Amino acid sequence: MANYNRKLNRVKRHNKLRNKLSGTSVAPRVSFFKSNKHIFVQAIDDVTGKTLASITDVNKSLTNINKSDISKNLGAEFAKKIAQLGIKKIVFDRGGYKYHGRVKAFADAMRSQNIEF
Repeated sequence: MANYNRKLNRVKRHNKLRNKLSGTSVAPRVSFFKSNKHIFVQAIDDVTGKTLASITDVNKSLTNINKSDISKNLGAEFAKKIAQLGIKKIVFDRGGYKYHGRVKAFADAMRSQNIEF
């Protein structure tokens, strides 16, 4: 029951956040989702409803690395991926999660690659 309430509260926070955020083709919304094992990230143009780029750590061979370091690696890799599309500015959607740990590591890695939020 406690896990259900925790998930429900996160979804409520995410819905409140999504009412305020929207992505465009110039500044897409970067949606961050984390599970217990993996991280999933998408750059979404909300005007057309299309995903511009996505990345995950599911098929990566990242063993013996902690989850925050995996987030840093994915953040740098994703920043390079969207920079190739000509995107320099994004709207970061943290998915209702607190801005610390894996979320912060991912965002800091993207900022270090000159992506503006």
